[in-house]
Amino acid sequence: MKKATLVSAILFFFYSLHSFSQQKYTLSGTITEESSNETLIGVTVAFPSLGTGVVTNEYGFYSITVPEGAYQIVVNYLGFQDIVRSVSLTSNTKMDFKLTEAAEQLDEVVVTQDVERMDIRKPQMSVNSLSVETIKKIPVILGEADIIKSILLLPGVTNAGEGASGFNVRGGSVDQNLILLDEAIIFNSSHLFGFFSVFNPDAIKDIKLYKGGIPARYGGRVSSVLDIFQKEGNSKELKVNGGIGAVASRLLIEGPIKKDKAAFLIGGRGSYAHLFLPLFDLDNTAYFYDLNTKLSYNVNDKNSIFLSGYFGRDVFGISESFVNTYGNAVGNFRWNHLFSDKLFSNLSLIYSDYYYGLKLDFVGFNWNSGIQNFNVKYDLKHYLNDKLQVNYGVNNIYYQFNPGKIEPSNDTSGIVEDQLTQKYANEFAAYVDIEHRVTDDLSLGYGLRFSNFMRLGQQELNVYENDNPVRFDPVLSIYQEADPIEVINPGRKGSLATFNNFEPRLSMSYTLNSDSSVKASYTRLAQYLHLLSNTNSPTPLDVWTPSGPFIQPQLLDQYALGYFKNIANGTYSFETEVFYKDVQNRIDYIDGANLIANDAIEQVILNGEARAYGLEVLFRKNEGRLQGWLAYTLSKSEQRTPGRTAAETGINLGEWYNTPYDKPHDLSLFASYDLSEKWSINSNFVYQTGQPTNFPIGQFEFQGLTVPYYGLRNEQRLPDYHRIDLSATLTPKKNKTRKMQGEWVFSLYNLYNRRNAASINFRRNQDTGANEAVRTSIFGLVPAVTYNFKF
Repeated sequence: MKKATLVSAILFFFYSLHSFSQQKYTLSGTITEESSNETLIGVTVAFPSLGTGVVTNEYGFYSITVPEGAYQIVVNYLGFQDIVRSVSLTSNTKMDFKLTEAAEQLDEVVVTQDVERMDIRKPQMSVNSLSVETIKKIPVILGEADIIKSILLLPGVTNAGEGASGFNVRGGSVDQNLILLDEAIIFNSSHLFGFFSVFNPDAIKDIKLYKGGIPARYGGRVSSVLDIFQKEGNSKELKVNGGIGAVASRLLIEGPIKKDKAAFLIGGRGSYAHLFLPLFDLDNTAYFYDLNTKLSYNVNDKNSIFLSGYFGRDVFGISESFVNTYGNAVGNFRWNHLFSDKLFSNLSLIYSDYYYGLKLDFVGFNWNSGIQNFNVKYDLKHYLNDKLQVNYGVNNIYYQFNPGKIEPSNDTSGIVEDQLTQKYANEFAAYVDIEHRVTDDLSLGYGLRFSNFMRLGQQELNVYENDNPVRFDPVLSIYQEADPIEVINPGRKGSLATFNNFEPRLSMSYTLNSDSSVKASYTRLAQYLHLLSNTNSPTPLDVWTPSGPFIQPQLLDQYALGYFKNIANGTYSFETEVFYKDVQNRIDYIDGANLIANDAIEQVILNGEARAYGLEVLFRKNEGRLQGWLAYTLSKSEQRTPGRTAAETGINLGEWYNTPYDKPHDLSLFASYDLSEKWSINSNFVYQTGQPTNFPIGQFEFQGLTVPYYGLRNEQRLPDYHRIDLSATLTPKKNKTRKMQGEWVFSLYNLYNRRNAASINFRRNQDTGANEAVRTSIFGLVPAVTYNFKF
């Protein structure tokens, strides 16, 4: 009996996957924007009478299989007019749709393009989307629309300090975020040391931030995934838009190469504040520039190809004696192929490079470092039926790490050329992801990723007694660098270490009613790269290093549970989540660690563990003249590095201590109000608990010098951080009748001139001889004016 039941269950399962009679047919196609032919991501194609539907993928493709019959279908995308179409399915049918942007009217409640609603039924959770229109409304420093600064207003996301680069997600560090631009890895997301991000909002089409429940197609980082796609270009007509700001300007041009078939996009930004420095008799330099490009070609109904790229550079110099240059360069060739109306594929060939250079003429040397990778991805999406979709694929990345090369800058330099040992690695992954609508109320997402990381051979490798590169001095109770007992040359052909990990993913959604649901997820992730930084916020000089003989990969287990609700037919929405994260093999540094130009980094690091847990709340108003959201996060982020033996003290006596990015309270409020057809007002308020830091807790005299000493790690905090920003956008009425349209954006950053502390330093007053604390603040009140245009 049991055997018969098992056989019946197996047969039913395979029947649900494959056994479709002639009464079921597939409707598929591509959805684009009418005015530009730009494909649209996340468009809903619904069959109301069946209570089912599907959304378009990253390339605007959809596919759904339903029983034979006559139906009314609804195509819906926020900010665009709905399409309602009758279709009679008697065979597999291809149907493309072109959506027209909805006209906004202020005398009625409308759904506008900058609304990012959640999907109650989908099992995906811990994901936030922001439209470019919303990002452009959010007031930021110096009036420049900024993707990274905008996501800081979302729950669970904090900054690394004012003016600092990067962002922290759910108590994770900056290096634990996977940042993708058209699938290419971005290793440094900031310009001018964090004042701006590298992403030009005019060139961006779609932005998603995954904080948990991360699909199996993503891997390599243990905190979050920021997935950004560039526009494909307008294949209908030539379009130009841009902006002129206080410190930077931008220009984007897109248009057809072959109408309705091929398009190009090219955009550039540059800052010019440094041009005014000579007026103040300053011979310094601080500027950035970047370039976004993309070519797209629709070969036929089954094939499309894309070629995209990004190049950016920052230059900071003090006269000619000190020049710092850094930036990213990425390129990606992609081929979309439709095998059938149910099977979509994408092949990507990707190159990514991060470069850091330093010129010190007064010392007489140049310093160059960086990381390169070559990535091959092949992803397939299989629409088996209206209840089951399967994503699967493979990914292989080859890395080359240059920790630093020093060379003389002129003939009179006394510097001897030296190359730190270059490192090489290969990361392979294969995955399968399944989206399964089990019943009308229960939906599941489950998948598995297998990752293999191989640390390849190198020219020189230190060998240590007992394989221990860090030794503990029991008399002084301190850790010190161990001396190598031998230096070997494994050669490029060998392998130094291999790591294999299975990374399961599971998420579920249970619908309580048409407006609310509960969701849960479990995520396992492995990270094989480590950013070497012992500062509270990362700097361009920080170096990436791979896992290997002495550095284990980081392993994450994250659990999340949430409640989601639409209120008043979607006018409002509410979502709340609790999460718990556990990270194995999180490295930390011994006291006094030197990371710069260190060719034996294993001598100053120890393996530990980290954990983070918290509660997130997000309340949105999605419709009407007044829109916005309130986000609050209550969380804790801690780390522990115990001794390797009972005789060792570890870090912080082996007890849990705050990570540098632990901020228990994080509150953000964003509001946008359409005052009239000409004016709109935007504002945000930010409050965060002060960043953990270390202050001296005492001092002693040694040979006439006053030496401070410190307590346990990260016991003190900077003062709490808060500010209000305000902006007003003026769109003249006469622009509506002109081909060229423009708008003025007036902004005030830090409205009440709060002197938020970037750091607090201690010194002895030269006049009184007393010790004093000195607060360093970067920004007070900052006004700015920007003019945006398009034609």
